This record gives sequence, C-alpha cells and structure tokens, in this order.
Amino acid sequence: MSTGLSIAELQRQVRDLKAAKGFDITLEQRLAYLMAEVGEVAREVLKLSRDGSQDSMSATEAEVVVDNIGMEIYDVVWNLLDLAEIVGVDLEETFDKKARLNEDREW
Repeated sequence: MSTGLSIAELQRQVRDLKAAKGFDITLEQRLAYLMAEVGEVAREVLKLSRDGSQDSMSATEAEVVVDNIGMEIYDVVWNLLDLAEIVGVDLEETFDKKARLNEDREW
C-alpha cells in the first residue's frame, strides 16, 4: 500500500538529523516542544474552520492555511518520532502490535 518511507526509516531520519545538527534534548524538553507544535496545529485548524466557514477566506488564503497545517503536522510527527527515540520505542513494532489489538476491539 505505501510507497513512502517506513516508520523505521522515519525514525532513522530523525536520529540522523539530530546527530547532524547536534541536538541534545531531554525527554521533558521534547514533550514541551511536542505540545507547542500541537498548539500550532490547533491554531491553523481554527483559522480554517473559523474563517473558512464564514466564506471570508479566499481560495489562496485557504491553501496557505492548509499548507501550514501540513507543516505543523510534520513538526508534531517529528517530535513524536523523537520522543519514541528518546525512550527507546520501536514504533514499527508498536504499530504492528497495536493494529493486532485493535482488530478485536469493539468501538
């Protein structure tokens, strides 16, 4: 199904970028950055829902906001991947395990 990067490859990219840039961050700092990025996603989504529902946003303005949402979601995912790296979570293994558990769940 996927033609993109695997979760393991994404985690490796995060690890490599941190090493290349010399990022040295604590678990608590990474959590704080993650929460800040989630707030930035919320801010952009609210712009779209608030302004878009009033038809006051042009198609170009909406496109910029949607692009910003994508960029902020990237930041959230990047921070989550790094959080997993810091605590030693193999996300590929965890995704497989959680998907199997969800197969039998009642929603």
